[in-house]
Amino acid sequence: MPNDELMPIGAFARRSGLTSSALRFYADSGLLPPAEVDPVSGYRYYSTAQVARGTTLRRLRELAMPLAAVEAVLRSGAEEASRLLDEHVAKVVGDAAAVQQKAAVIKSTLGNAPGLPLTAVKGPVLAAAVEQVLTATALQRGMPALAGLRIETSHEAVTLTATDRYRLSTRTMAPAEPPRQTWAGTVNGDELRAVLAEIRRSPLVRLEAVTNGIWFRMPDQEGRHCRLLPEEFPDYRLMLDSLGEVTTRATVAKDLLLRAMEEQPGERVALQVADHAVTVASADDEHPGMTLPATATGRPLRICFDLTTLHPAVSTAIGPDVLLDLRGHDQPVTIRSADRGDLTTLAMPIGSGHSA
Repeated sequence: MPNDELMPIGAFARRSGLTSSALRFYADSGLLPPAEVDPVSGYRYYSTAQVARGTTLRRLRELAMPLAAVEAVLRSGAEEASRLLDEHVAKVVGDAAAVQQKAAVIKSTLGNAPGLPLTAVKGPVLAAAVEQVLTATALQRGMPALAGLRIETSHEAVTLTATDRYRLSTRTMAPAEPPRQTWAGTVNGDELRAVLAEIRRSPLVRLEAVTNGIWFRMPDQEGRHCRLLPEEFPDYRLMLDSLGEVTTRATVAKDLLLRAMEEQPGERVALQVADHAVTVASADDEHPGMTLPATATGRPLRICFDLTTLHPAVSTAIGPDVLLDLRGHDQPVTIRSADRGDLTTLAMPIGSGHSA
């Protein structure tokens, strides 16, 4: 190789961002051997063509990627290398979440401050309620509280609430024991999902509040801790109290409504409520709709939704029939069971609807 294409280790270190000692280590490990080694002096020389590999190696190590994984990425094509990177990042994120959880558990025991007993709920009932309400959470930059589930205990009930701004779900449960304290906190949604399997298998779960967290205590188990989100939860009660008067009401079979939405093409659906029927059609009016038998009262109305908003709101409803309370084409619709009112969901329409 011509000498003008070679550079000593110090110059290559500056070009690649690696230290000379790191380059010696990577040479000995076979990840980045020098292009030439002077047989007399032992000086190492690198080629300009090796700068890209050296730079990539440095970046991979900055991600805390193990040497074996680095070697696999460097020898792989672009698609496989991307997969390996995604795999490594997922592991790092998972490990970080586990560390956060363990640190929160340790913090909850510092100072030996006793937890605050709140109430007790049947495990299967609590797990089902949490799953229903968590469908309304969202990961949104700048609004971390939207990824959490609000738990409130009063002297009469336990209330779970979540919202992604386009949908709000709230579920009330009768406790297995009278609540001891009035309390409210927004629980980390991901951590709550991780403990659902254990909660579901426990006949009774006791809720205990601690600083910055909540314990779910189960018989013959250590218990599971979830962190509280410090950010303020949206004032959903104000939104519920400010809802307008219901102008149209319809009761329709849940399974038929879901099937009609699923069979419509596109990302948006329109509901036409009139003449003892609910017609589900594509919001663009380019495809024929499906008319479902329903009990309908009030004035006729056409209202449009994003499928990703309306479908989960209907699918989590309790019972075979859903009750739709509508207030106009641009107002939230209330969706709940036709015979049980302990789960209520609000769904925001999109602006392409109009009164019939």
